[in-house]
Amino acid sequence: MLEKAVIIGAGIGGLATSIRLRAKGHHVTVFESNAYPGGKLHEKTVNGFRFDMGPSLFTMPWLVDELFLLCKKNPKDYFDYKRKKTICNYFWQDGTTFSAASTRERFITEASQKFNEPPQKLLAYLNGNQRKYELTKGVFLEKSLHKLSTYLSLETLKAATKIGVMGIDESLNDWNSKFFENPKLVQLFNRFATYNGSSPYKTPGIMSMIPHLEMDLGTYFPYGGMHQITRSLYTLAKEIGVEFKFNVPVERIAVKHKKVSGVVTPSGEESASVVVSNMDIFPTYQKLLVDQVQPKKVLEQERSSSALIFYWGIKRTFPELDLHNIFFSADYESEFDCIFNKRTLFEDPTVYINITSKEESKDAPEGCENWFVMINTPGDYGQDWKTLKQQARKRIIEKLNSILGCTLEDHIVEEMILEPKGIEGNTSSYRGALYGAASNSKFSAFLRHPNFTNKIKGLYFCGGSVHPGGGIPLCLLSAKIVSDLVKKPAL
Repeated sequence: MLEKAVIIGAGIGGLATSIRLRAKGHHVTVFESNAYPGGKLHEKTVNGFRFDMGPSLFTMPWLVDELFLLCKKNPKDYFDYKRKKTICNYFWQDGTTFSAASTRERFITEASQKFNEPPQKLLAYLNGNQRKYELTKGVFLEKSLHKLSTYLSLETLKAATKIGVMGIDESLNDWNSKFFENPKLVQLFNRFATYNGSSPYKTPGIMSMIPHLEMDLGTYFPYGGMHQITRSLYTLAKEIGVEFKFNVPVERIAVKHKKVSGVVTPSGEESASVVVSNMDIFPTYQKLLVDQVQPKKVLEQERSSSALIFYWGIKRTFPELDLHNIFFSADYESEFDCIFNKRTLFEDPTVYINITSKEESKDAPEGCENWFVMINTPGDYGQDWKTLKQQARKRIIEKLNSILGCTLEDHIVEEMILEPKGIEGNTSSYRGALYGAASNSKFSAFLRHPNFTNKIKGLYFCGGSVHPGGGIPLCLLSAKIVSDLVKKPAL
């Protein structure tokens, strides 16, 4: 008889874990409180405008392909994508614009000319980012940080010898400022702190490895949009025998004699020898493990940033925009001070716009575009979001009108809005944090909750709120780490 595994939550981490454990020989059941899989990686269509509701950046697509190959399936039968030639279009209030090319040589040449920085400095910076990634990926991304075996390896020792040149003891902003004099180029590279929901003025300089994922390993567009990742993995999981139970919230993780025995739902107890929580780590303990010892330091960690998102159907096209677009704040440091210290919105926010109809014309009616318009925000600490949303909408439109030379409000024909409180309601992400805990200190990676607990045998954790972190690639890697930790079922 197959050993039973239960997964709580059908987010991207839960889907990937279900596939890996099923391929390993477990009988797998996934409980999801929503009526759909994918968690944040969801979509909605309104009057011909299709919107990806959550993550909009796709990197490291081979981590998705790997799941199909693991099941001896051809990934292209389920899922395909293309590499973008332009990574992102950048805009500043003074009229400066810059299109970041996807090839290193072209990026260096064009950035050197635009920002008046020596090409050799750009090359040294990008080479350093690549070295940081290659030295640390095996330790910080692909293995459990909480197992002794991770540290007893040649790979770890090699990384340790280079720790002094990785920027651990200085902020990302300080690290970038050492390389570049032009404040706009510093700001461009500072923005990568937001990829893990942190502040470039607090997160350590080692995070300069993040641009390597986008600039050297590539930025991709999945055909069918980001939600196609969810669709394809859900289809694969069902094909190989994973069982899904939607609209069924888990009320408690059952523990007997310091070992999981299953989960409790409104319809009763489901027995299992392996339980994996894809739920945010905070509600996992606060709601599902109320009788167990709480990891106080982990649960009290500073939360990552959240987001305020406007989904706009635009009855017009903008040829100067691409799939990814950034409109920078004129005072980046004050913006992050508002987010992390004052817990409010800055009057001049940096605006990100994602437009999938640039790649898939069917995502919007003819002559129209689907805009995913996002600003970084603090999590939900009881702010007056009704007022903040109104203020932000006005400021965003004024900013875009000024830079694009338009009257945007005349072209918005559809609108949906999602704020941190709504993100928490939809996904159980504590305070609406997009990435669990923030990475605003050099110890953050070690303070994230591990993918297992020594206190309860058979209990594991995956997803963006635990090691190695948030975002699609890291959630997929968390699933891989969990799969490596779970033993094959006895025959």
